[in-house]
Amino acid sequence: MWQELREELHPKGFEVVTVALDTAGPEACVKYVEAASPAHPSLIDEAHVLDELLGVVNVPNGVWVDEDGMIVRPAEPAFPGRNPVMESFASIDPATLPPDVADMITEVKKIRTDPDAYKTALVDWVTRGAASPYALSPDEVVARSQPRSMDQARAAAHFELGQHLHRAGDHDAAVGHWREAHRLHPHNWTYKRQAWNFEDPVRQGRTDAYDGCWIDDVKSIGAENYYPAVTF
Repeated sequence: MWQELREELHPKGFEVVTVALDTAGPEACVKYVEAASPAHPSLIDEAHVLDELLGVVNVPNGVWVDEDGMIVRPAEPAFPGRNPVMESFASIDPATLPPDVADMITEVKKIRTDPDAYKTALVDWVTRGAASPYALSPDEVVARSQPRSMDQARAAAHFELGQHLHRAGDHDAAVGHWREAHRLHPHNWTYKRQAWNFEDPVRQGRTDAYDGCWIDDVKSIGAENYYPAVTF
């Protein structure tokens, strides 16, 4: 979907840079990048630096950066024009699936996104630049950006330690740090999903390694709150 948008808006000076957050390393992502064959830069962030620098706590998120390198919209849910995940699940009847998968699909269908509104805002900004009402002032960007609490800073440190231990071959030790990152920053879904995926790829279901899992944690907050509403 980003490739389609890039082709549409690139003649107006717009560029897309996609970044995959994946501690598992390039081999976990490269096949998907190659399959998409993007014309835009496509990067892999093994260390989740985007979490640290830009406040990304879930994916997909988008950050708007103008031609002067200034952030004009901070990290927020980003589905430009369509949500392929929701499209792929729309026609699936949960009654035809195993109970655990049906439970997951049912919750996914409750997740709220607004792809049309996001694309409308993005196209307006690309067309009108700083005159677009969707381009925020520096003060507005700061106001919308979430300050990092001490608990969140500690969570980031634990997550990074877990990454180091995992890459060094001590996955069991990494789990302890990732559990602590989850406790300290429970709303950071990139921390959670990364850790869960090592134990149960794709489903990110219940395991002995963690107290939570995707389906339980989504239900606890309500699937409709999985992505915060984007304010335009």
